[in-house]
Order: sequence, then C-alpha cells, then structure tokens
Amino acid sequence: MNTVSVDFFENTAPIVVTYLSQEFTEALKTRIRNQSRLSMVRTDADAAFQGRITGYSITPTAVQGNDRAGLNRLTITVTVTYKNRLDPKLNFEQSFSRFEDFSTTAGPIQAQEPQLIKSINDMLTEDIFNRAFANW
Repeated sequence: MNTVSVDFFENTAPIVVTYLSQEFTEALKTRIRNQSRLSMVRTDADAAFQGRITGYSITPTAVQGNDRAGLNRLTITVTVTYKNRLDPKLNFEQSFSRFEDFSTTAGPIQAQEPQLIKSINDMLTEDIFNRAFANW
C-alpha cells in the first residue's frame, strides 16, 4: 500500500460545531501522515476513508447538591467507511465514539471546547488508524 485518501467528514450531528468537521478531517490526515509512510492523494488511492460526524453531545455526569452538573461529558461519534482496494477483506464501516469529562468550574464550555475537541479527535483518530492499519 502506497497511497491513501481522506474525504471531508461532514457534521450531521444534531448539535453542529462549525469547525468540528475541518478539525476532525485534518486530525485524521495528520495521524496517517505521522504514523505511516502513505502518500495522501485525492482519488484512486490504495485505501480510502469516508464518513461523517454523527454525534456531538454534552451530558451531565456528576450532579452537585444544588442540582447543577459538577462534571459534564462531551461525546463525539463518527461513522467511518474504510475501503482497502488491495485487500477488500479489510474493508469496514464502523462507528467510533470517545468522550472527555470536564468541570464547569474551570470555565464555560465555550472556553474549554477547543481543547476538549482536540483531545477527543486524538483518541478517535488513534482508534480509526489502529482499526485500519493494526495488521501492518
């Protein structure tokens, strides 16, 4: 295998963060560039990633005495289709989901969101990379 393509991951989650699609797509490309010797191409790749962001949610995980969330959880879910033209037995379509817990005492979600998204993207792209290429 010499080449790989990564299509843009559209955000179809009920809650849309405007920059999430771009951030995730670039994080996956960066992971592949940094952990493999594959060349990134737009078409006719030996392997191809497609998908969409299907979930983005913030839920309380710990409630304080005043009925306020002391700890919240940001969860991001992506559905990935991987096609390996050289070995179709390795093709898959799978959902990946990761989360990060955060406290509202550290500031509003808007202030914490970029770092939380980066951390979750790191975990998601590692899971996706390992699922696609762990048999190397």
